[in-house]
This record gives sequence, C-alpha cells and structure tokens, in this order.
Amino acid sequence: MQPYPYPPVEVKVWGDIACFTRPDAKVERVTYDVMTPSAARGVLESIFWKREMQWRVREILVLHPVRHISLVRNEVKSRVSATSAQIWSKRGGGYYADEDHTPRHTVALRDVAYIIRADALVVPGVAADPAKYRHQFRERVKKGQCYRTPFLGCREFAASFEPPNGKEQVQDVNTELEWMLFDLAYQGKYAGWATPHFFETKVVHGVLTVPDHHYDELSRLSDEERGKHAVTSAR
Repeated sequence: MQPYPYPPVEVKVWGDIACFTRPDAKVERVTYDVMTPSAARGVLESIFWKREMQWRVREILVLHPVRHISLVRNEVKSRVSATSAQIWSKRGGGYYADEDHTPRHTVALRDVAYIIRADALVVPGVAADPAKYRHQFRERVKKGQCYRTPFLGCREFAASFEPPNGKEQVQDVNTELEWMLFDLAYQGKYAGWATPHFFETKVVHGVLTVPDHHYDELSRLSDEERGKHAVTSAR
C-alpha cells in the first residue's frame, strides 16, 4: 500500500442489537463484547468502496456500556445453490424455509454505539490521490448515503450511521478479549477459499486499537494461500 499522510476518517455507527459471532462458539451464536475489525470494515464498505482503494481500520471506540441480550431465532440449515434454483425454474419446485429451519440460541449485544476510525489506502499501481476518497466518504456519511444498509455482525441487525459530533463519551471499558477474529486471508480469484487470521485483543479505556502490522501479516497470508492453492491445482 502507498504511504498514507492523512489522519483517519471517522464514522459513528449504532443499533439496537449486534452480534459479532465468536467462531469458537460452534453451533450457538455468542458475540464478542466489542465490534471486530472485519465487521467495522464491512460497515465502511457498505457506505463507500472502490476497487482501487482499501479500508484499514485503526481504532474502534466503545460509546455505550457492554450489555447482552439472549435470543432464540429460527435459522435455515442449508444454502440454496444456483444449480438448484435453475432446476426449479425449469421443472418447478422451490425452497421452503418452514421445512428447513431449526431454533438457535444467540447471545448478542444490545443498544450499541461505536466510532470507527480508519484509513482509505490506495492499492499499488493506482496513482489517484487518496484525499478524494476521504472526501467522498465524508460526503456520503453526511448525506446518509450507502450502497447497502450497514449491519452489526449479522445482516438482520441493521446499523445507523452519521458523522461524530465531538460530544460522544467513550466508555471506560478495560478488558482482554483474548483472540479475536481480525479478518480472512482470501485467495484472490479463488472464491470461497480463505484462512481466518486472529489477533490478541485488548480494549483500553474503551478503545480497541488495531496494530498496522496485522494488515501486513494478512497480506502475506493471502499470498501464501494463493500459492498453496496454485500448487494443489497443478497436481
């Protein structure tokens, strides 16, 4: 990535319910106590994204106390493939969620609010000035514009967003979250292939800081995974 000479941009996001699912919880959904960097990146990309730039989350500020809520929801057990949909369109039939669901327990967060601070970096080979992406992002946040509705971990938990007004109070939350999901190391054009990358997380006085070296490590893992897949395919 090109060097970034600007301070991070900011956006305030909030919602009634959030669930940043821990992968070690297996069948039941259990949330982390704080938004994950990958969830924050998803919010940013929902508001503004271009192929020639990439978001790097720097800090996540916790604005509301950490409170949990327990839910039981019916969730479908399987995915519908494109092949099945094509067959149904020709021969009839379809998918009926009432016949393919199961109740699942969810431990989520309630009444959450965060400030996300992030950089919009220009990818290698692009000569554009990153300042224009910062400006476009800020204008979209002011106007409430987004490509798709941002969500807080799960798509059904929609998020609202606006520019911070400077009066927000960061909660004095101090906790060690042990290993949190940082992001997935994708294999470029090989869709569906990815390796999760975790990092040891601490929230200090309500601020989760994402060290920059984790992004470099994620990029290295992505390159390694692409190489492994290419070797396997050659065999």
